[in-house]
Amino acid sequence: MARKNEGWFDLLVVLPWWVSVIVSLFVYIMGTSVIPNMATDNIIIQSFFTASPTIAPFLAFFLLIPAPISAFNSWRKRKLLDDQKSIQTIRDLSWREFEELVAEAYRRQGYTVIENTTAGADGGIDVKLMKDGHTHLVQCKNWKTSKVGVKVVREMYGVMVAKHAYSAIIIVSGTFTQEAKNFAVGKPVDLINGSQLEKLIASVQASYDKVTPVLTQSFNNDSKQGEICPRCNGTLTLRIAKKGKNAGGQFLGCSTYPKCRYTQDA
Repeated sequence: MARKNEGWFDLLVVLPWWVSVIVSLFVYIMGTSVIPNMATDNIIIQSFFTASPTIAPFLAFFLLIPAPISAFNSWRKRKLLDDQKSIQTIRDLSWREFEELVAEAYRRQGYTVIENTTAGADGGIDVKLMKDGHTHLVQCKNWKTSKVGVKVVREMYGVMVAKHAYSAIIIVSGTFTQEAKNFAVGKPVDLINGSQLEKLIASVQASYDKVTPVLTQSFNNDSKQGEICPRCNGTLTLRIAKKGKNAGGQFLGCSTYPKCRYTQDA
């Protein structure tokens, strides 16, 4: 997430590329057509108004620079997700790439995603998600050897409560201790281990631009998400019905859709 010491340039780099284009165009129009026609008795301010047509093109060009950087980063993150073949390739990612992978997976599901783009302390929040008026806080742990214990889960739950978020999600490339799992039961805290993450990334890859999958299980329920499709041996993925009498409801569908249209109740 953006830090207090980050400027407009840094913010535009992490936003979609077209935001920079719109901001640049707005500044250019204001500086060349609107501000020069303004008048004031203050000599200093009036000098700025007069010089605005000269300054505006340079400022607009500066604000346009983040656009190609943002576009390249978007392409790189999409490729990062599409290149994943197994849990091993996921574990081989750096901690930053691991966070970007998770963020891109949620982004493909229609979430508004705000990534933590700095290396400083983040309060336990690596990715912030917003959708349907709810805020979800995500922490990523690409630990290759140790199990993630209850301390991490307890602290993330505390951050969620303090931030008044709808839920907390902890995603790891390994596993959780039993104590950590026990603590999360009955709380709006989702724990996604490496095996689940591998299957979920695969389902996002397969169903991108086709139907809307749900990346997380609903508050540690007993969903059969991730199990094998009995019809084609694909992966069952939790989804949300977009239309029909069950619109808004959850169901399990095959990740190979539309090749396989098997569904069952969640």
